[in-house]
Amino acid sequence: MSGAALGLEIVFVFFLALFLLHRYGDFKKQHRLVIVGTLLAWYLCFLIVFILPLDVSTTIYNRCKHAAANSSPSENSNITGLYTPATPVPSQHPCFKPWSYIPDGIMPIFWRVVYWTSQFLTWILLPFMQSYARSGGFSITGKIKTALIENAIYYGTYLLIFGAFLIYVAVNPHLHLEWNQLQTIGIAAANTWGLFLLVLLLGYGLVEIPRSYWNGAKRGYLLMKTYFKAAKLMTEKADAEETLEDVMEEVRKVNESIKYNHPLRKCVDTILKKCPTEYQEKMGRNMDDYEDFDEKHNTYPSEKSLVKLHKQVIYSVQRHRRTQVQWQILLEQAFYLEDVAKNETSATHQFVHTFQSPEPENRFIQYFYNPTVEWYWECLLRPWFYRILAVVLSIFSVIVVWSECTFFSTTPVLSLFAVFIQLAEKTYNYIYIEIACFLSIFFLSICVYSTVFRIRVFNYYYLASHHQTDAYSLLFSGMLFCRLTPPLCLNFLGLTHMDSSISHKNTQPTAYTSIMGSMKVLSFIADGFYIYYPMLVVILCIATYFSLGTRCLNLLGFQQFMGDNDMTSDLVDEGKELIRREKRKRQRQEEGEHRRREWKERYGHSREDSTRNRNVHIDPKESNFSDINTNRSASKYTRANNRTERDRIELLQDAEPLDFNAEAFTDDPLESESGRYQPGGRYLSMSRSRIFDDV
Repeated sequence: MSGAALGLEIVFVFFLALFLLHRYGDFKKQHRLVIVGTLLAWYLCFLIVFILPLDVSTTIYNRCKHAAANSSPSENSNITGLYTPATPVPSQHPCFKPWSYIPDGIMPIFWRVVYWTSQFLTWILLPFMQSYARSGGFSITGKIKTALIENAIYYGTYLLIFGAFLIYVAVNPHLHLEWNQLQTIGIAAANTWGLFLLVLLLGYGLVEIPRSYWNGAKRGYLLMKTYFKAAKLMTEKADAEETLEDVMEEVRKVNESIKYNHPLRKCVDTILKKCPTEYQEKMGRNMDDYEDFDEKHNTYPSEKSLVKLHKQVIYSVQRHRRTQVQWQILLEQAFYLEDVAKNETSATHQFVHTFQSPEPENRFIQYFYNPTVEWYWECLLRPWFYRILAVVLSIFSVIVVWSECTFFSTTPVLSLFAVFIQLAEKTYNYIYIEIACFLSIFFLSICVYSTVFRIRVFNYYYLASHHQTDAYSLLFSGMLFCRLTPPLCLNFLGLTHMDSSISHKNTQPTAYTSIMGSMKVLSFIADGFYIYYPMLVVILCIATYFSLGTRCLNLLGFQQFMGDNDMTSDLVDEGKELIRREKRKRQRQEEGEHRRREWKERYGHSREDSTRNRNVHIDPKESNFSDINTNRSASKYTRANNRTERDRIELLQDAEPLDFNAEAFTDDPLESESGRYQPGGRYLSMSRSRIFDDV
């Protein structure tokens, strides 16, 4: 099994990152480089979290093996190389190789590649790709130029700080830093910035995640919060529609002013490709009478203004589409929660839905998750499951807060994470060590990463599920993950006393710590900031528990859900009315479809049979008429009969009226239905041919 666990986790983490990216991103519409860059950033960060427990177990085995090799035969029964345990290690627990042991030399190379790749992504590539993806340029050169200009201040600030530090080192005669020390200082600076942000997100997640599950057991609370979200989302949806209308009006004016043979017409066509299909049908190409442009008498927009307009079109269209999808998802959630509230008092213990799902469910799911099972889960078991889960997560949060405040104490050991690891280390129970390490760092990463998925900075950064996240937010999330993961892992190693700078013992470090280097080069960071700053998580947890941030946002005018607030009650009532209105609208639609279906089933087949029985059978002996009269009579009755049938079928199928302005049409609208011309989206037919082109 040597190295097999590492290979399995590498494959598993890749599919996990791919699944999450598919949930939030759109593989079909977003740029390939955006998808690849975000996937690589997420994959490397998740990989560090999953592989680190294997590094810990391998390090413990190497310490035991090194201590056994250096000790005398009489001392083998009391191995002293592993944190100097208080009680001697029993001789019946020799140093045996763990099942997930990784051979020497693999982990340092692995961590070096993973760490420096993630740092290259977060500090160089992803910021550049952000500006490139959000640029409104019409060419690759224009987009690159815009991205470089936008990142000039960003990169220049870091270069200025680094240059000032190098000058200070060169001038100061007491400092003689080598390349390894400079590398360590750079890593320390990046980890310091990441730790500053890590504690903020961790303090929020440690309280909010257990509380969200506890509130999830309250059906009334969830329904009120859904109504509140509906009111806010309707405001955002209306604002997005208004913004899109204003931008499309600007596009229409530009489309009318710039003629077909203008040099900037290609730019206008590129903008039109980004517009929704209905607006493309209204505007189309402006080639009326092939009127030429006149540079002397008419004023035309500049290329710079078209670049700005292009950027506005991309943003407004994406925001409008996102609000539309989120509104439909929120409606389904509200309808379902209302169904749960109604079914709680059901005596039949059968879950009844107000609206059936438009998509057919899997037969396997229908068999095992029938209405009875659904009632017991939704109305009886799920609230208790959420309460128990909330209590378990609260216990984990208390353990994390206690350990963050006491992990620097080595005598006695107060950090509960270190106590658990050292107890397992005495018996060389590698399975327990890996499980304990994995659960600990997994809970820490869930608290931090879930906060990254939840926070929203206006419309500047917002991770929306169901493939509605824009390229800028995806890349920004990749940057945050790459900056948060290394300090998260170092903080975990400090909590478990696997970091020598925390335990202050001369023991073999983990492969991850050896790549990071010793923080003793900068004593004020290793002995000051890294020790005392994580204690602020207590203050942040208290502030989150009393919702101080939510109250501050309410005072600033940003409505947040609070049960004891008048503004919240007004928005809840408004959202409830919106949901009720949408519910009545959907019920009317379903009733109309049901009536049309019944009408067709009741009268459609009977009239066809009666028409077939009314056919006149002509006796061959009586057919003495001329061929001309016979053909005329047959054609006469055939036309009348066909017209009657067409009228009936058109009434049943709600066929659209004839378009007399169309270029070509037939006498029978039903016959031409399948071949009717669909004018939508002539600019959408222009496909992407190069990897750097826009989507």
